[in-house]
Amino acid sequence: MKVLWKGVYPALTTKFKQNLSIDYEAFMANVDFQIDAGIDGIILGGTLGEASALVGNEKSALIKATKVHVDGKLPVIINIAEQTTEGAITAAKSAQQDGADGLMILPPMRYKATNDETVAYFKAIAHSTDLEIMIYNNPIDYKINVTLDMFESLTACQNIVAVKESSRDISNITRMINRFGDRFHLLCGVDTLAAESLLMGADGWVAGLVCAFPKETVAIYRLIKAGRTAEAIAIYRWFLPLLELDINPQLVQNIKLAEEKVNLGSEIVRPPRLPLSGDLRAQVLDVIESSIASRPSLPNYLSL
Repeated sequence: MKVLWKGVYPALTTKFKQNLSIDYEAFMANVDFQIDAGIDGIILGGTLGEASALVGNEKSALIKATKVHVDGKLPVIINIAEQTTEGAITAAKSAQQDGADGLMILPPMRYKATNDETVAYFKAIAHSTDLEIMIYNNPIDYKINVTLDMFESLTACQNIVAVKESSRDISNITRMINRFGDRFHLLCGVDTLAAESLLMGADGWVAGLVCAFPKETVAIYRLIKAGRTAEAIAIYRWFLPLLELDINPQLVQNIKLAEEKVNLGSEIVRPPRLPLSGDLRAQVLDVIESSIASRPSLPNYLSL
C-alpha cells in the first residue's frame, strides 16, 4: 500500500499480557480506535513499541498480524534500529517480505558513526529494498545529527522520501524546505513541537500520546491544515501537559499508563522497564487524570 507520508502516524505501543507475551487482542483494539479517530498510518517497533525488548520473530509476527487486521485501510510502517549495516539490511528485507509498506530508519545504534558512515549506512539500506524510507533524525536521544549536507547526499536515493524531524530545533523545518523544497516529506517527531512544526509547513506528525488520545491528536492536525488555527491551538494548549510525558526517559511507561486510564491498553512493560511507582507514578497520574477531567469538546474534524 502506498504511504503518503502526511497526516498523523501513531508510534504504537506494543501491548503485553501479564506473562509478558504480546497481547494481540488488546493491540488490535487500540488499532481500531486509532483508525476510527482518523489516523493516516501506523508505525510499529519504535521506542514506544519497546523494540529493544522484542525478540525472535516478534517484529515479523506483529507486522503480519497488523497487516491482516487493518486489511488495506492504511499503511503499516516498521522501525529499523540496528547495530550493523548487515543487520539493518536483513531487517529491511524481512520487513518487506512480511508486508510492511514503508520503513522508518534510525542511524546505527551504539556506535556513533561519522557523517560519511551514517550516509553510507542509509544508502546501503535504501539500495537493498523497494520500500520507501523515512529517516529518523533524533540527535538528542541517538547522538547522531543528520545534517542538511547529509540529506543532500541522500537525495540520490529515490526511495528515501521522508524525515521524522526530532532534533528539537523548530527551525529545521524551514531549513529543510528552503534547501530541498518538497523533495522530502517532513513529519514532526516531538509531541511538544507538533503544532509549531505543522504551522511551519511540516506534512505530518509521528505522535506518541496519540496512543491514548487519538481524536485530539488528529483534530489538531486537521484543524491546522484546514486553516482553523485558533481551534487547534486551544486543543493543543489543553494537550501540552500530556504531550510533555513523551519527552521523558520513562515515556513508554507514561504513555502506557495513560492508555490504561482511557481503557486503550495496560501499563504492562517488559523488563528492564518497570511500571511507574511511588511519587513519580502519582505525579504522572495527576497529569493524566486532571487532563481527562478537563477534556475539551472537539469539532467535527473528520469532515475536514
